[in-house]
Amino acid sequence: MGKKEALGLGATEAERIRHAEAFLSALQAPITFGEEQAYCRPATDTVHLPDFARFRDAVSFYGVALHECGHASGAKHRLDCDLTGRFGSEAYAAEELCIELASVMVLADLGLVNHPYPVYLAYLASWLKVLRDDPRAIIMAASRAQAIADWMHAQQPPPWE
Repeated sequence: MGKKEALGLGATEAERIRHAEAFLSALQAPITFGEEQAYCRPATDTVHLPDFARFRDAVSFYGVALHECGHASGAKHRLDCDLTGRFGSEAYAAEELCIELASVMVLADLGLVNHPYPVYLAYLASWLKVLRDDPRAIIMAASRAQAIADWMHAQQPPPWE
């Protein structure tokens, strides 16, 4: 049984937050704090996040951090995916859909429920266009999101460590 299952439904939110911190650390994605906005920079293989205190709560922080680490999963030495769609393009919208789905999946695995920031609601318009244009897009996005979530889980140490 992995840590995911070992945490159990009876875990307190504080225990789940500690588990989320360990989960994020195990991803070994280089993270820089103190930024104005959250983003991933593929050229330097780095994730950039605002300081923890700028988030409304811990779950929001981990939701954003996992989202940005989802972008980092595309690096050649990780999943080797092209996650470089230009902002505002359909490719970018599809990428954001995959990444956000992966983030939500992992948060659920960690027993955490995130209430997305309003900025994510702005993504919905571009996601809806992608979904309207290609009815199979949600299946492809969910499949890619699952691959990202699986990669994140595969980075975790065995439960006996």
